[in-house]
Amino acid sequence: MLKTLLAIEDDRVSVESAGPRLSSAEPGAECAARADVYRLLSGAFVEEPGPSFVQAMRRPEVLQSLAGVGVRFDVDFTLPDTESLVERLACEYTTLFAATGGFPPVESVRLTGRYRQDPHFKVGQTYAKWGFALHKGRFEVFPDQLGVELMFIAELLERCGLALVRGDEAGYRRVEREVKRFWTQHLGRWVRGYARLIEQAAEHSFYREMARFLGGFADEEIAAMGLRIDDLDHGRAVVPKAEIRVEFNPDEPVCNSCEGAPTGPRRATSLHTLHDLR
Repeated sequence: MLKTLLAIEDDRVSVESAGPRLSSAEPGAECAARADVYRLLSGAFVEEPGPSFVQAMRRPEVLQSLAGVGVRFDVDFTLPDTESLVERLACEYTTLFAATGGFPPVESVRLTGRYRQDPHFKVGQTYAKWGFALHKGRFEVFPDQLGVELMFIAELLERCGLALVRGDEAGYRRVEREVKRFWTQHLGRWVRGYARLIEQAAEHSFYREMARFLGGFADEEIAAMGLRIDDLDHGRAVVPKAEIRVEFNPDEPVCNSCEGAPTGPRRATSLHTLHDLR
């Protein structure tokens, strides 16, 4: 349905792996179709849409396909010239996702109120485990950014489809389990609430409609995979900062500052917790 969008040439972030691509005419067509939707949603949120992405999205056949799944943009998306629309979307992207007071599409931020927390490192480990490398586009992004996580699932679904083409049932099941695991441990915990928040906060119909599409698609995917996942995001406009806990050894010399201090029996080492005082 949305295969046209995969022909977009743009300097966008990508998650790549080696291996042939799957044709939608082959037995893995359902996996390929799902991957198309993940890529479309990724393109909307991973960074500011460039001219190529905007032009592809405004093709009549693409708009018709999107309308068929309930995505209908207002004239603020369909009427302006490409240059003006790209500039307007860049401003909206910055306001929604990058500026102070915005809502960064990053799992660590949505669940802990901070960048580079546990989800950041866990998704990076998962990408490495499956042989994926994250390549930056115009800007560097976090591994737990929404667009990157969606791209990772798209790549896994490509592998699922390829395994079906080869008749590798065991390989298909193994990758399918990873898709479910990633939804359970990452995407499913935050994208539904986050989608509701962006749908309400967006001023431009592009982001409002894509957020609504994301939320509905997430609900369908979770139900289709038979998963039960609590939404921990809850669409909160403000996410309280989680406490930072740093363990340290008070007997450990720092920068040789303790050289020359009286020596003697040292008490048993203990660990203390340094609480964030901000």
